[in-house]
Amino acid sequence: MFKSYGKVDEHEQMVLEARKKTRKRITIIGLSSIVLAAVVFALVFGIRGTNSSEGDNDAHTVTDSVKAVCDVTLYKDSCYSSLGSAVNSNQVQPQELFLLSKKVALSEVSKAVEYFSDHDHGAFKGVVVKNSRTKEAMKNCRELLGLAVDHLNSSLTSGENFSFEVFEDLQTWLSAAGTYLHTCIEGFEDEKEAIKTSVVSYLKNSTQFTSNSLAIVTWINKATTNLNLRRLLSLPHHNEAPAWLPSKDRRLLLTEDLRKKADIVVAKDGSGKYKKISDALKHVPDKSNKRTVIYVKKGIYYENVRVEKTKWNVMMIGDGMTSSIVSANLNFADGTPTFSTATFAVFGRNFIARDMGFRNSAGPQKHQAVALMTSADQAVYYRCHIDAYQDSLYAHSNRQLYRECNIYGTVDFIFGNSAVVIQNCNIRPKLPMHGQQNTITAQGKTDPNMNTGISIQNCNISPFGNLSSVETYLGRPWKNYSTTVYMKSRMEDFVNPKGWLPWTGNSAPDTIFYAEFQNVGPGASTKNRVKWKGLRTITSEQASKFTIKGFLQGDKWISAAGAPFKSDL
Repeated sequence: MFKSYGKVDEHEQMVLEARKKTRKRITIIGLSSIVLAAVVFALVFGIRGTNSSEGDNDAHTVTDSVKAVCDVTLYKDSCYSSLGSAVNSNQVQPQELFLLSKKVALSEVSKAVEYFSDHDHGAFKGVVVKNSRTKEAMKNCRELLGLAVDHLNSSLTSGENFSFEVFEDLQTWLSAAGTYLHTCIEGFEDEKEAIKTSVVSYLKNSTQFTSNSLAIVTWINKATTNLNLRRLLSLPHHNEAPAWLPSKDRRLLLTEDLRKKADIVVAKDGSGKYKKISDALKHVPDKSNKRTVIYVKKGIYYENVRVEKTKWNVMMIGDGMTSSIVSANLNFADGTPTFSTATFAVFGRNFIARDMGFRNSAGPQKHQAVALMTSADQAVYYRCHIDAYQDSLYAHSNRQLYRECNIYGTVDFIFGNSAVVIQNCNIRPKLPMHGQQNTITAQGKTDPNMNTGISIQNCNISPFGNLSSVETYLGRPWKNYSTTVYMKSRMEDFVNPKGWLPWTGNSAPDTIFYAEFQNVGPGASTKNRVKWKGLRTITSEQASKFTIKGFLQGDKWISAAGAPFKSDL
């Protein structure tokens, strides 16, 4: 109405508009929460009603509610015992059970953090820890379990809203929490059986409770989607910038002249404020919602770099993917667990790297040696160079995008359990050790309810050097629910006609999901591919689920990174 009486201050008008949107948003979220709670309540007791004995019309008890909710989980007994013992009232709403399942998981993982903190340098369950790799694995567990606690806390806070828009985040964070627990256990695979058995046993409840929470959230998500409630109550903010990124920072990222406007400059020749990237990161504000741009000038930086979990919204830009390079050589053969070998490791959310190179120079004889590892949610890599041999790129957890990058390696050189889209990249297998085979991917999905997998779209897959004497495969299933899709990519003729390699034995679990969709080139023929049940033929509709729009739950956070991308097929 102010517009009718002349010019209004632009800032005041923006504030008024923002308040209107906020009120509308709160109203819709509140409405969706009420409707969703009612629908889920009906669904829960609909399940119970189907399974109940004839003529049972009595009021539903706590036991009925817990049984109904736990029926969708993988570990029904642990779900029933943990929730049943924690509920004190005679009746309980389904929403309370969902939140309670997360609290139970959080409590158990928190206890595990304390236990590993007390035992990471001494003995574990009576077994003396002596060698350096085992001690490092204990230290890694402490960190990984701490990350799991963070993600469970985030899911608990978001889950209290009980609205449609949080489900994708909840699934992502709970999937990541489960990944952290399994990564902790994997650190002991080559250690004494007594230690590994003790670790698995101690983390059993943590693993099962986290999986149960994920199953429940996934079930709600599917139920509401099937009922089309998302479409009816969707929020009208699809064109808004992400809340975590102020508009002025988004405009900055979309410009080409980022280097002149950087907040921090790193240069080996002393022309910047810091000579080491690690020193620059120490001066990034903790948990800042403001983008911090770090310009890394041309040079090779010999250091292991970590973007810690408290360093949010960091953007690192170099002078080119082969000009600004981070290089180190930690490796498994010399006693470092795979998780700790990364030359460059990212834990702080909303990280962006542009025109940077990441290298592990340990060589093929050192086996696992990671160049780049990312556990951060909503990470974007644009025009980056990732180079090592075995385990080059560790897409560990959460949501990630790689666009116009060059990725080099030999054995399982794109691996992990994130939801990752690799788009318009050059994937370059190179010469491994004598007697080794090349496998491009090794995806680590351990739970059918995890929303994770590797999606390779519109990439060029070609050899780096002469690989005529080497068998090269598209991937092998690291875990029972391994999920990998190649879409609209070009494959040269060095790809083995069988396409895929078993992890062990002669076949793969029926539970994996592997697919090839509209790929081209002499190596793309599927005529002689392995005859696994888990190797699927998919439609355009199914393939679209592995695009940025379908797999990474939208593209708003990617557009803010200033990198070009294609959101669908």
